[in-house]
Amino acid sequence: MRRRKGGCLGLLLFCLWPVTVGFMVCYPLARWARKRARTVFPSQGHRRIPDPGVLRVQKTRAWIATAISAGILVVYGKPGDMDQAQELFIMRLAVTPWLLLLSAPLVVWLLYCWASADRRRTMRPHVRTAGRSALMYFGAFSALPLSFLAFNFAEDVVQPPALAWVQFGLLLPALWLLFFVVFATGPAVRSAFNTADVHAALPALLTGVLVWEFAVISVAAGGLPPGPPTVQFGAVLGGPASVTAVAWWEIRRLRHRYGVTLRG
Repeated sequence: MRRRKGGCLGLLLFCLWPVTVGFMVCYPLARWARKRARTVFPSQGHRRIPDPGVLRVQKTRAWIATAISAGILVVYGKPGDMDQAQELFIMRLAVTPWLLLLSAPLVVWLLYCWASADRRRTMRPHVRTAGRSALMYFGAFSALPLSFLAFNFAEDVVQPPALAWVQFGLLLPALWLLFFVVFATGPAVRSAFNTADVHAALPALLTGVLVWEFAVISVAAGGLPPGPPTVQFGAVLGGPASVTAVAWWEIRRLRHRYGVTLRG
């Protein structure tokens, strides 16, 4: 009986050898890339001062905004509006890191110029660290398609049987870069490439800037949401305005509760 079970298990592994080999290759690469991504972008690096009250308000606002958006689609939406909303959501995911790359340096520079001389000295090393982490992320993001292009280009310049080994050697770094980008994107976006270490108020300031940029991009890409003009303009302006209000309330809370000022 045991021999039969062992033979069945061996036969199953033989039939599924591509899955087995793929798992044996991908799993250690994924763990290595995840560890590196968490080192560069800690999962809790988006808040220097944890505040459960702020987190509660942000979640409540997000759920209310989601319910209002869903209600507008249900009441006024047409058959193609749901697909358009999904496309806009995917577009936001793809655009967010690049918007941060353009917006974060400007906001950091303005806050750095506004800060006192003593505060600037403490900000400098964190600014350099944030810059290095941003370069690392976008370096991996840019190298990812190049690595897959090299994988395909090898077919034209390398002949079998060496082709299989060359492509395998090119595939490993491509997979590592893919896993790194996947694991790093969420923490990198939440922490705005570790700029939260530069100043505790930076996440709130960047959120207030990004939400208006997204509003402009959404209108330019997908037009106004469905419904009468009052509902359309309320949906377009209400979301960014409420996010900005919560962001400024968070900054005031940092000042009154924790003594964090924009200049100090």
